[in-house]
Amino acid sequence: MKHLHFIIALILLITLNGCSVYNFTGTGKIDAKTFQVNFFQNNSELIEPGIDRTFTLALQDIIQNQTNLNLVKNGGDLTYEGEIVDYRISPMTATADQQASQNRLKIRVNVRFTNKNKEVDNFEKTFEFYYDYPATTQLSGATLTTALDEIFERITQDIFNESLAKW
Repeated sequence: MKHLHFIIALILLITLNGCSVYNFTGTGKIDAKTFQVNFFQNNSELIEPGIDRTFTLALQDIIQNQTNLNLVKNGGDLTYEGEIVDYRISPMTATADQQASQNRLKIRVNVRFTNKNKEVDNFEKTFEFYYDYPATTQLSGATLTTALDEIFERITQDIFNESLAKW
C-alpha cells in the first residue's frame, strides 16, 4: 500500500512540475519577474497625435494580460523600447475613373528588446501591419480608433511572440 502512495505522489509531482514549463499563452518558463515599456515616440513623417501613447499602453497591456510579469517604470528584467517609424496612408485600389476606392493605413514600429537575464534573446526588429478602409470614409473618429486597435493588436502580438513566446 505504501508503494502505491509513493507512485501516486511521484506521478503528481512530475505532472505539476511539467505544468511550470509551458502555459497556455505559449510563453514557456520566463526567466524574469519584471518588465518595462519605455515610451514609443512617433518619429514618422505623418504625425497622428496620441498614437505614441496608445501604442505604448497597448504593448504594456498585452504583456500584463498574457504573463504574470510585473510592470515597472525602470530597472525591469525585460525592456521594450523603440519608436513609431512610419504612419502612412496610401490608395490601394482604383475605380474605372481613376479614383481611389480603398485606402490603406500602414504603421511600422521599430522595437529594441532587452532581456538582462538572457542576452541571447535581445533583438532590434521592425514590426508593421495595416488597415484597409473605403476611400469615401475619413480616417477619423471611430474609423481611426478601429484601425489603430486592429493594427496595434497585431503588432503588439507579434512583438510578444518574438520576445516571449518564441513562435
